[in-house]
Amino acid sequence: MRRIVFLVVSFCCIVSTWYACTSGSQAGGALGNMPDTISYNFDIRPIFSDKCFACHGPDAAKREAGLRLDVAEDAYKALKENPGAHAIVPGKPELSEAFARMTTKDSSQLMPPPNSNLKLLPYEIALIEKWIKQGAKYEKHWSFVAVKSPGIPEVKNKKWPRNQIDYFILQKQEEKGLEPNEEADKERLLKRVSLDLTGLPPSAKMMENFLADNSPKAYDKVVDQLLNDPAYGEKMAVHWLDVARYADSHGYQDDNYRSQWPWRDWVIHAFNKNLPYDKFITWQIAGDLLPNATKEQLLATGFNRNHKITEEGGVIDEEYRVEYVSDRTNTFGKALLGVTLECAHCHDHKYDPFSQKEYYQLYSFFNNVKEYGFESIVGGPETWAKKPKMQITDEDVKSVLKFVNKPDTSNLIVSVMGDNTDSVRKTYILNRGVYDSHGEQVQPGVPVAIMPFSNKLPKNRLGLAQWATDKRNPLTSRVFVNQVWQEFFGKGIVKTSGDFGMQGELPSHPALLDWLCADFMSHGWDIKRLVRQIVTSATYRQSAVVSKAKMEVDPDNIFLARSPRYRIKAEFIKDLVLSSSGLLNKTIGGPSVKPYQPAGLWEAAASTGGSLGMLGTYKQDHGAQLYRRGMYTFIKRTVPPPAMGIFDASNRDQCEVKRQSTNTPLQALAMMNDPTVLEAARVLAGKLQQEKSAEQDKINKAFRLIVCRKPGDKESALLADLYKWRLETLTQQKASKLLAVGEYPLPKNADKIKLAALMQVIVNMYNLEETITKS
Repeated sequence: MRRIVFLVVSFCCIVSTWYACTSGSQAGGALGNMPDTISYNFDIRPIFSDKCFACHGPDAAKREAGLRLDVAEDAYKALKENPGAHAIVPGKPELSEAFARMTTKDSSQLMPPPNSNLKLLPYEIALIEKWIKQGAKYEKHWSFVAVKSPGIPEVKNKKWPRNQIDYFILQKQEEKGLEPNEEADKERLLKRVSLDLTGLPPSAKMMENFLADNSPKAYDKVVDQLLNDPAYGEKMAVHWLDVARYADSHGYQDDNYRSQWPWRDWVIHAFNKNLPYDKFITWQIAGDLLPNATKEQLLATGFNRNHKITEEGGVIDEEYRVEYVSDRTNTFGKALLGVTLECAHCHDHKYDPFSQKEYYQLYSFFNNVKEYGFESIVGGPETWAKKPKMQITDEDVKSVLKFVNKPDTSNLIVSVMGDNTDSVRKTYILNRGVYDSHGEQVQPGVPVAIMPFSNKLPKNRLGLAQWATDKRNPLTSRVFVNQVWQEFFGKGIVKTSGDFGMQGELPSHPALLDWLCADFMSHGWDIKRLVRQIVTSATYRQSAVVSKAKMEVDPDNIFLARSPRYRIKAEFIKDLVLSSSGLLNKTIGGPSVKPYQPAGLWEAAASTGGSLGMLGTYKQDHGAQLYRRGMYTFIKRTVPPPAMGIFDASNRDQCEVKRQSTNTPLQALAMMNDPTVLEAARVLAGKLQQEKSAEQDKINKAFRLIVCRKPGDKESALLADLYKWRLETLTQQKASKLLAVGEYPLPKNADKIKLAALMQVIVNMYNLEETITKS
């Protein structure tokens, strides 16, 4: 009995000690590791935003006790319920009523209240106390402050940096006692940069040339070669298709076909010709409003018509028209400004300084489009696009729209933007966001907290585009640069790439982000230049090997003392498989294609456009169309491509600036059983069997084409043993069954057992984690 009591007491002591230690470190560290100077932006605002702003923040409707803690003047003034007291008294925490309520032991007075399930940790309380003692100085939210270029920081290791990026990264590493990794070996580095710039693995010739080039500029030459490859535009476009919620169907229950793919061709073209980012988004927001607008500029506005559109009979026209305008407003906020404007659709934003009125002022820029909530689906190809729309003729494709891959002479119609010219539709605040509950009428405007709208700008979408691309706008460049960084490092400098507001993550390297943004704008918003800076940095070129010590200090690789390691996107997995096998059809642009897909998926959908719908039955493509890049796979929103969804591709329902990343057994099963993978393995095996080389050489060559490096001796031996075992166990019947996959023809007079054995070895290569991982 005494032993049991002793164990219980000991356990309680251990738990108490653990809680005391962890509770003081969860918010950033032990009490002794507190910064010398407390920053409101980086130390205090995140605490207030999480624990206080829901009741004492920007949303007036939810504000309690008349107290607002997100604005200095309100926090300093006398309390409504107790005029003799002040929430915060700069320099005097003992007189600050808010601090007293945070530290009281009286549960009826404690803030946050116990029933909120929120609690301030000891470290957070200590930070707030020190901040008040230092004067309780408020700062404008970091992302709402105009970009200014900081100086290049000093570092101890002056030999490592290759360009300015590296100084900012190394400074942080040195502060944390970290050292950067050595440069990755040439094979892994080439695979990395090739996947990042083109979405394709390097060719055998490129691998040979790069390994043989020992000049100091060998890597720079490869980077330039890849940046000039037309596949660069396709790679860069995939992210923007997520942002723009591009799809090949309308998306509601009666999910019929739409012919919006010429806009996708334009996006690829824009990236390849390196259209400056300010023009890239101006054309998409307001290309139709530019003086003497060209058909290319009008086509670019398809960005704002990619939203879901209903074709269901019986819907209320105005309800869905309002839904479309809201979608464009929300997309503008998330894609270009990186803020959660949609939270102000029904009420003032609870955390960010955006009122519901400001939401509808911004909404009004998109509210004059000459469109309908519902259009009839009766008719031919002209119904595949919704008004306003433009026609692309054969003559257009020969002249102003040469980049559009129009495969035939039929009518080609695309949804674009176009405002009412005879009148201006009135805009009202919608009470609780209800489409027909009109409140106060509003005029075009923007959230003032970001940047006021100049009276010199036209109050239309062109003026909005000019406001967004003004170099004084604090968000536009930051958001895009962060998204580009995310494409190369797996996560942005701001991890929450769709939320730069109060609830978003703080930047890991704020000075670097601002330097990149200032440099980007001062060099004409040059996207290729920005990309080249990133991929030629020493930071990018590091090895991905991680030591135990680095894992302990920086498990999430926030400070980039190693190269990140993560799975490539769904589209590029397919591209890698097709490219390495020699099957890839490199045609750029054109209509989306329907590759292999399990039978019955579309047919089992709840509705497919009724008797008039084109998408009721999945009609698979054949021939070269089967081997198009993954980005051209047909996306039916209600039944997205399963092979892509398994690898976390977007179904394009709404704007998505960052994909989730999962790791499930289904992904391994897909790599072992997907018809495209099996066919690619068969085709590559067939090509290798026709070569006059030893079996081991064939295996080694396949490994190099797929994994993008030479196999080690142990790897070669294991693969050779697998091949030998398959030769011994396969029969003609089993081999024939394995080879009966895909439409690509079998080599004539092939030894089926040898072919199937090598095919099985190659399937295992495709299923290696390293194959579909960027490291």
